[in-house]
Amino acid sequence: MLEEQTRYSRLAHITKLINSKLQLREVLEQVTLAISEEIVQCDSVGIYLPQADGQFRGYVGKPEVINGITLDMHVIDMDYDLLAKEVIQTKKTIYIPDTSKDKRPDPRAVEGFKIKSLLVLPITYEDELFGLVYLFDYGITMDLTEDEIQTVEAYVNMAGVAVRNATNLTRKENLIAEKQLLLDLTRDLSMCSTMQEVLDKCFHYVGRVLNNFNTGVHLLDPMAGMKIKPANLSRESDWTEEEWIKTHGDDQIDQTNDAVLQEVVRTKRPLLIPDVFADKRPNHDVCKKFGVKGMLMLPLVATGEVLGALVVPELEKSRMSFPSADIQLAQSIADATASTLSNLLYMEKQEMIIEERTSEIRIKNNELERVVSELENLSRERELILNSAGEGIFGLDLEGNITFCNPASETMLGYEKGELIGKPSSIIFEREKDSAAKAVYPEVNQKFYKKDQTSFSVEYVISLIKEGDKVLGEVITFKDITERKHLEEEIKHLAYYDSLTELPNRVLLNDKINQELNGLLGTGKKLALLYLDLDRFKLVNDSLGHSYGDVLLREVAKRLITSVPDKAIVSRQGGDEFTIVLPGIFCELDVLTVVEQVIDSFAKPFSLKGNEVYVKTSIGISVYPEDGETAEALIKNADAAMYRSKEKSGTHYHFFETEMSNRNMESIKLENALYKALDNDELVIYYQPQIDSKSNEIIGVEALLRWIHPSEGIVSPADFIPIAEETGLIIPIGEWVLKNACKQLKVWQEQGHTTLCMSVNLSGLQFEEDNLVVMVRELLEEAGLAPEYLHIELTENQIIKNTKITMQKMKQLKDLGVKIAIDDFGTGYSSLGYLKDFPIDALKIDKSFIQDVVEDNDNAAITNTIITLAQNLNLNVIAEGVETAEQLEFLLSKNCTIMQGYFFSRPIKAEELERKYLSGHTDPK
Repeated sequence: MLEEQTRYSRLAHITKLINSKLQLREVLEQVTLAISEEIVQCDSVGIYLPQADGQFRGYVGKPEVINGITLDMHVIDMDYDLLAKEVIQTKKTIYIPDTSKDKRPDPRAVEGFKIKSLLVLPITYEDELFGLVYLFDYGITMDLTEDEIQTVEAYVNMAGVAVRNATNLTRKENLIAEKQLLLDLTRDLSMCSTMQEVLDKCFHYVGRVLNNFNTGVHLLDPMAGMKIKPANLSRESDWTEEEWIKTHGDDQIDQTNDAVLQEVVRTKRPLLIPDVFADKRPNHDVCKKFGVKGMLMLPLVATGEVLGALVVPELEKSRMSFPSADIQLAQSIADATASTLSNLLYMEKQEMIIEERTSEIRIKNNELERVVSELENLSRERELILNSAGEGIFGLDLEGNITFCNPASETMLGYEKGELIGKPSSIIFEREKDSAAKAVYPEVNQKFYKKDQTSFSVEYVISLIKEGDKVLGEVITFKDITERKHLEEEIKHLAYYDSLTELPNRVLLNDKINQELNGLLGTGKKLALLYLDLDRFKLVNDSLGHSYGDVLLREVAKRLITSVPDKAIVSRQGGDEFTIVLPGIFCELDVLTVVEQVIDSFAKPFSLKGNEVYVKTSIGISVYPEDGETAEALIKNADAAMYRSKEKSGTHYHFFETEMSNRNMESIKLENALYKALDNDELVIYYQPQIDSKSNEIIGVEALLRWIHPSEGIVSPADFIPIAEETGLIIPIGEWVLKNACKQLKVWQEQGHTTLCMSVNLSGLQFEEDNLVVMVRELLEEAGLAPEYLHIELTENQIIKNTKITMQKMKQLKDLGVKIAIDDFGTGYSSLGYLKDFPIDALKIDKSFIQDVVEDNDNAAITNTIITLAQNLNLNVIAEGVETAEQLEFLLSKNCTIMQGYFFSRPIKAEELERKYLSGHTDPK
C-alpha cells in the first residue's frame, strides 16, 4: 500500500511539473528518476528524442556517462538496433528478459555493456510517437514483472504528455517567430533601394533560417538571351563572389544545360537534393570544385514569372536535411525578395527610359544640384527621417532623462510636442539597472505607460549612442503591437471556435473532453457525450437557402446553451451536427434530465427571417467509461447511436450499444464490397413473368437485380439498394441493368417471342440524371430493340418530387416510344391529379393491397377503385404480388387480367424462364 502511495505521489508530482510549464528536460529528468527508483534492478534509464534528420538521440537518463560516453552523444542506429525499429513501427512496449535468445537488440551495445535484459518503451500521445525509453542492466538480469512494466509505462505516458506539450509550445513559438521574421524582412526590404541591398537582406534572413550563409543567387540576364546566370553571393559565404562567378562561367552553366535549374524554373517550387552525387540532375564536376555535398534551390517568382533562383549548398555534412517548415519559411523569404526585385527591375527600366530621353549635360547638372542640396540639408533630412518614422524613437542621456523624441513617440504616448523633453524615462517604462550595458530585446508583452497612466503592449530595442569608445546616451526605438496581439488572439479564437455559432469546434472539444476525463480519474464520476443531428436541415437549406440555414444553426446553438447545465460543454462538430458534454454525472437519470430539456427546447418553432420552421433533432449518447475512455471513442460511439435515432422520425435519443458499432462496420464492409461487385460480375438479373390470365400467356417480364456475394451468398436488395442510392453507385448499376435487360429481351424476340416486353425500374437518382434520355436511346440502339417494348417503372414519390422536370423527361421518353408505368401505386402521395397530366401508360397495384384483398374489405375497395380508375383513364393495370388462387379470382372478377407474383413464378434466371415459359409450354404454373 505504501509503495502504491509513493507511486501515485510521483505521478502527481510529475503531473504538477507538466502543468506548471517547466522545462522539458526537468520533467523528463524526474521521469527517469522515478523509473530508476521504482525499478531498483535497472542499471540504466535513457530517454531518446527524435531529431530533424529522423534519428533518435539521447536526451536525459541515468547514469549521465556510460563507458566515457555522455547520453547526448549516443544515437540509435536503426540498421543494427532492430528492436528500436520494431518499437517505432508498432508503438508497443517490448521486454526482452534474455538478450542472448533475441537477435533484435543492437549486438554491439549488448556486448559492450554486457546487457542481460532490456526493456524498450515508446513515448506516445494520441498515437503520435515522441521518443523512446531504454531500461537495461550491466550483467544482472532485471527480471521485470508485468506490474513493474506497467508502472514504467505509466511514467512514460507522463513523459509523452510532457513532450507533446513542449512540442506544441515550440510549434506555437516557432509560428510567432516566423511571422515576426517575415514582418522584419518585409520592413527591411521596403527600405532597400538597390538590388544588392535586397539580395544582402535576403541572404541574411535565409542564412538565419537555414543556418547556412553560403547562399548564392542566379538571376535572369536579358543580355544573355534571358538565360539565368550566377549573379551575387552572400557576403558571409566561404567563397569570394568573383571566384564563385568565374567558376560558373568557366563551365558555362545556365538553365539550358543544368537539369536542377531547369526543374526549379519549370515547377517554380523549392528543390532539396540531400546528396548531389547520388542524384543524376546536378553537375557533379562543379559540385566537386565547390565541395558541394547537398543543395537546396529556392525559386524567385514574381507575378508568375521566374526571376532566378537561390542556391543553398551543404559543404560539411555528407547529407543535407532541413525540416519542411524551415524550407517553407525560406521559400517565403525568397517570394518576398522576388516581389521587391521585380519592383526594382521595373523602376530601373523606367529610369533607363528617362535616361535615354534626357541629355548628358542635364543629368550632370541635376546630379550636381542634388549633391549640393544633400550637403545643405543633411541635418534637415535627418530630422525629417526622424519625424517621418512610423515607429516611436526617443533618446536618453546617461541619467535616463529624455533628450529628444519624434512625433510618433509623442502621439503613441499621449504627450504634446516637446512635453517629454527632460522627463525621466521611468514615467514611460521600467527597466533593469544593468540594461544600459548593451542593446536589449525585452519580451513582447512589455508595457509602456501613456500620459493618462493607461498602458499598451510594445516591442522595443535599446541602442547605445557612442562617440568612439565613449557612451553618450541611448536611443529607444519602439512600436505599438496592440493590434498584433489582438490579431493573435483572433487567430487563436478562429482556430478553436466555430465562426458561425461561436461554439467550440471539434479541435477545442477534443482538448476539453481530455481535460474532463483527466479530472475524473479516481473520482468514480462519469461523463456523457450527446451527439445531435438536426432533422430536415437539408430541406431548410434547399428550400429557403443557405443563409436561412445559417440563421437556424445560430438559433439552435443559443437554445442548446440555455438548455444545459453551466458545467456542460456545447460545441459544433460541423454541418448540422452538435455535441454536448456532461462531465461529473453519476447515473443515467442525470443524462435523461438534460436530454428532456434539450428536446423541449426544440418544441417551439424557429423564426428564420420571418419564416417559422419546426426542426427536431436526433440524439446519440455515449457514457465514459462504459462506451469509451478517449474523446475519439466517445464521439464515434455517440455518432453511431445517433444514426440509430435517425432511423425513426421525430425526436428520438438512443444510448450507445455495442451492436450499433458492429452494424456500422457491417454496413461499411457491404458498401466496399458493392463497389467491386459490378467489376467482379457478382450482379445478376432475375426475371419475373407478367401473365395475361385470360389467355394464360406470358406477355412480359420485369427485370429484378440480385447480388450474389462471393462469401455471403445472395444479398437482399433491401440491404444493398439503399447503399447504392446513398453512394451514387445506383447510377452505373442501373445503367448496367437497363443495358443487359434490353439485350436479353432482344435475344428472346429473335427466338420468335416478338411481342414480349421488358419492365425495368428506374431509381430517383437515375431519373434526375441530365443524360437519362440520351442514355436510354443509345442503349436501345445498341441492343437493336424497338422502344415500345421497353417499359420503365417509376414510383409515385419520384414523379412528384419535381413536377416540371419530371414532366419534361417523361415526355422525352414517350417521344422515344418508351412505355411508362407507375410502380407501387397507392402507397405514395396518392395525388390523383398527376394521372391526367403525366404521360403514363400503366398502373401497378402494390402487393400490400393484394395480400389481404380477399379478407380485408378496405384493401378490396382500394384495389377495385384503382382498377376502375385505370380503366376510366384508358390505362393498363397490373397487379403485383399475386400469390393465391383466391386473389386471382378476385382480380379477374374486377376485369384485371395482367398479373405477376409467386402464384405464377418467383423471379428466376433467364435460362429457367426460357425453359419454363418460352419453349412451348403453356402452363404458367
